Amino acid sequence: MSNLFLLRHFKSQWNLENRFTGWTDIPLIKDTSKIAKKQTKKIFENKIDIIYTSSLFRNMQTVAEIFKFLPDKYPIFIHLDDKKMKNWGKFKSFSKNELLVYVSSNLNERYYGSLQGLNKEETIKKYGEKKVHLWRRSYDIKPPKGESLKDVYERTTPFYKRYIEKDLRKGKNILLVASHNSLRALVKYIEKIPNEEIINLEIPFGGMIEYTFDKNLKIKNKSIF
Repeated sequence: MSNLFLLRHFKSQWNLENRFTGWTDIPLIKDTSKIAKKQTKKIFENKIDIIYTSSLFRNMQTVAEIFKFLPDKYPIFIHLDDKKMKNWGKFKSFSKNELLVYVSSNLNERYYGSLQGLNKEETIKKYGEKKVHLWRRSYDIKPPKGESLKDVYERTTPFYKRYIEKDLRKGKNILLVASHNSLRALVKYIEKIPNEEIINLEIPFGGMIEYTFDKNLKIKNKSIF
């Protein structure tokens, strides 16, 4: 048996300002301690072997916030996309206090193209609620000059299969911290959600899904926190 925790990053400054963020690198709001403490307690009821996250600062910062409530542990970030960072960041020792965090832009949020930085309510007034909803939640409709969820699916799932499924098959417990649409893409893959139904899936800021898998990666249990 293995466990996978999918955690959406805590609220960012642009989430607070109701703006499209995408790949714009925005920090979290200043006080995330309440949700961080709650989710850390739930996650670490289990032994977590490995953490994966995206290269966006709000996701890595969410990981760092979690470790504030783990006084006996600290993260080591390993950047999988940057060859020099990956090779030069190697180390020879490993203690029980260290936990590896693998970072990749393949887990980044959907690229929102021309919408990045715009206020969501003002965008709805300009283009209409139905069109903006399709840009944000449908499977294969792209925002202007941006990515569809299908595009996100096609970059997140190969990464998931190469790294995370491999670890899960070894019986490891994994925490994956990412953004809304990269997590929606992975949930679609894991649960085999049809294209036309994925529009209904929402994960709140700091929201988390826990899966328990058997040795063949069949879902034995799912919990939402």
